[in-house]
Amino acid sequence: MIKTITQQEVQVSDSCNDCGSFVDIGTVIDEQDTRLILKITGDAVTEEAEDIITKAKTRFDSVKVNSEQTEADITVIIDFEFTAEKMIFQLENGL
Repeated sequence: MIKTITQQEVQVSDSCNDCGSFVDIGTVIDEQDTRLILKITGDAVTEEAEDIITKAKTRFDSVKVNSEQTEADITVIIDFEFTAEKMIFQLENGL
């Protein structure tokens, strides 16, 4: 199971006085936010990591993927070309 998304350094304002929205979208979407880091734990970590990597490479041609394995988990690092690709991938895969 994918346990956490780590190293996301986004500060979110919980309200926007100008537009009345709950979140200021400009603080959520950053054009430099193209890296997705997933820590995968559980019984089938290798299979889950391979599945995520395959989905990313199949969906987007220009992604770069690295993984780091320890005894307990695998950390998958996916670098997308654009922030929108990262967001689409997260939405499509429930991340």
